[in-house]
Amino acid sequence: MTRAEFPSRWHPADFAGDPVLTARRLLGSTLVRTLPGGVRLAGRIVEAEAYDCPRDPACTAGRFHAARSAEMAIPPGHWLFWTAHGHPLLQVACREAGVSASVLIRALEPLEGREVMLDHRPVIRERDLTNGPAKLVAALGLHPVQVSRTPVDSAGLHLERAPALPDADVVTTARIGLREGRNLPWRFHVRGSPWVSPATPSMDLLTLPD
Repeated sequence: MTRAEFPSRWHPADFAGDPVLTARRLLGSTLVRTLPGGVRLAGRIVEAEAYDCPRDPACTAGRFHAARSAEMAIPPGHWLFWTAHGHPLLQVACREAGVSASVLIRALEPLEGREVMLDHRPVIRERDLTNGPAKLVAALGLHPVQVSRTPVDSAGLHLERAPALPDADVVTTARIGLREGRNLPWRFHVRGSPWVSPATPSMDLLTLPD
């Protein structure tokens, strides 16, 4: 199949289901940020991970305790931000409204507007521009107050579809930085991509810092 055979954008209804399956399907899609002046910044999603509080022990411990996980319980297919270590991280709400579930976009391969991204986030090594969830938010010039609770097909920030990646091109691991739920295989990234975050999956760590 060619890209032209796919609808141009993901729609909110596409996120009404299981966030684990959705995180896998998002790989290869393009995240597009249109700045107020019309400049387009775009990157290919090369890493994503899922959070599904009804069956996720991470949601009731550590940084995903119950009060904050409720922030994810908005209608599916709407942008939200989770703050970790003072940095906003971009997510998409999943499942029905009232259920805490989401996909975290962890890394992008820059495609368009790289010079503007570098203005937003100057780096020495270009591969460090968007190879982490806080990094990509900064590079795209995203501000939670402008984007939170807007739909994924909005003008300022939307997702463009791509053909599904074959299993051979996808690596599945545990998520990053968790104690509870550390063995769940809910992180996905594109095999061999230099833009994947350098973080170590939680299940591969003997201990995690407090």
